[in-house]
Amino acid sequence: MSKQLRITLVKSLIGVTEKHRRVVVGLGLHRTNHTVERPDTLEIRGMVNKVPYLLRWEELS
Repeated sequence: MSKQLRITLVKSLIGVTEKHRRVVVGLGLHRTNHTVERPDTLEIRGMVNKVPYLLRWEELS
């Protein structure tokens, strides 16, 4: 089984640039405290690194 990332949106998108909003929506997050699990790929890591101030994430095995 491949590694997974559990990603949670911890801050509101109010006042955030449009590009950053699109990254959050692209991760599948819709509202504050919403959590999703995504595969740990370079693409997902890049998206998380783009908006680290909005997210909390942890690695799952």
